[in-house]
This record gives sequence, C-alpha cells and structure tokens, in this order.
Amino acid sequence: MVKIIVCGACGRMGKRIIDILSQDEDTELIGAIEAKGHKALGTQVTPKVKMTDNLEKIIDGAEVVIDFTNAQASLENLETAARFKKPMVIGTTGHTEEDKKLIMKRAKSIPLVMAPNMSLGVNLLFRLVEGVARVLKGYDVEIIEAHHNRKKDAPSGTAAKLGENIAQALNLNLKEIGVYGRKGMIGPRKPQEIGMHAVRAGDIVGEHTVIFAGKGERLELTHRADSIDCFARGALEASKWIVKQPPGFYDMEDFLGLKGSER
Repeated sequence: MVKIIVCGACGRMGKRIIDILSQDEDTELIGAIEAKGHKALGTQVTPKVKMTDNLEKIIDGAEVVIDFTNAQASLENLETAARFKKPMVIGTTGHTEEDKKLIMKRAKSIPLVMAPNMSLGVNLLFRLVEGVARVLKGYDVEIIEAHHNRKKDAPSGTAAKLGENIAQALNLNLKEIGVYGRKGMIGPRKPQEIGMHAVRAGDIVGEHTVIFAGKGERLELTHRADSIDCFARGALEASKWIVKQPPGFYDMEDFLGLKGSER
C-alpha cells in the first residue's frame, strides 16, 4: 500500500481525501497535518493516526505527501518533502509567480504533481480548450467560473489555467490580454481579449464554462463538479502514480497520458 500523509487534514478537501483513502485498498494514511494552534491537534484521525502540526517528525515513514493547505503552508511543506526526498501532490492554489519558480526548482529533486484542479474531467477540459482555440481563431473567448461563498481567491486557479492554455494555443500572453470583469464605459471588446468572470455564491462546488463566440454561433464547454469527491479521487490516484515517477514537475495531464511522451 502507498503510505500517505495529508496536509490540511481538517479542510474540506483534506477530510474527503482521508475518507476516500480509508476505503481504498491500495493506500494507507500514516499522517494528518494541520496548522499550529488548530483545535484538532492531538485528536485521533484513525486508530493509528493522530492530528499533528509537525510534518518533519512523521514524514520519514511516508511515500507521498498530499497538500491542500494554503500557498505559504504548501511551500513550507514542499521544503520538508524536498529535504526528505518524498514525492508530493499539491492541489493548493493562490501561488505567486515567485512561488511557482521555487516550486519548479524543488521539483528537480523530487517527483511532484501540481494542478489547480485534480478532477479528471477538468484536466481533459484543459486540453480540449487548446484544440478549440487553435481551430476557432478570431472567436471571442470568455471564461466564467462559479464557486461557494467561502472561496478566497479569484479567479479560480482552474480558470487561470484555462486562460493560460488558450493564450498559449494562440501564441499570446494572458498577462497582456486577460480582462478580469468589466464595469463602466470600457469601450468595445478588443479582438484578442480573454475575459474572466468570478461568481461566489452559496455552496457551489465548482463550475467552469469557456465560451468561444463567433459571428452567428458560439461554442460553450462546461465542467460542473457536483461534489468535491472528484477532486479528492483525482488527488489520490495521482499520489499512487507519482511514487513511480522520476524527479520532475508533472501535472494531471501527465498523469492522464494526454501529453504522450512530451515533458
């Protein structure tokens, strides 16, 4: 069995990963991590596992670390994983460009899967929008994402990744053409804009729609998550896969084989 530590064990994703992991014959939870001062520290997660704030103390017995915390905590956990040469799966979002450079550097020493969305369907969508963008050149592109009212970052990491993939397919730079919401007398839409719009309401798990609009027609590609289980299962499957890979940076498209032999 693959021995796993879950960081962010009391979060929505951490809890579901642990629940699903406990029913999986191929994996074993050997550690659960939460932030210092968390009220759950010291409580029993499973008969063999207590909640702790010290990853370094237990990481030696793990084969892979799954992280769904926050941007800063994930970097600290990555530093520990890199020192102990342990593979890692990061589903945390909100990293800065400097953070991402550090993550790529650490991935040279350990196998690392990182994706803003661990859903298998969403990662297929990442590839689909690239193909559509190349074919429907000149079409207006708009991305609409919706999440629950507790989500802190906007746009979602998934929406940003969709925008990045489309921009790359069109040989454009999202930083230069991305437009985030619109208000007031902004003038006509620029031909190469990629619009992004964030909805925050209720308990929406996650919805992403990419609109390609041309003259007299539009194509819409939508992914809706009905529960967070699709993300939890994706992260768990990725953890089983990453322990067999050499050091390097991987995403879910690598895991799904959508890139073929490309790295």
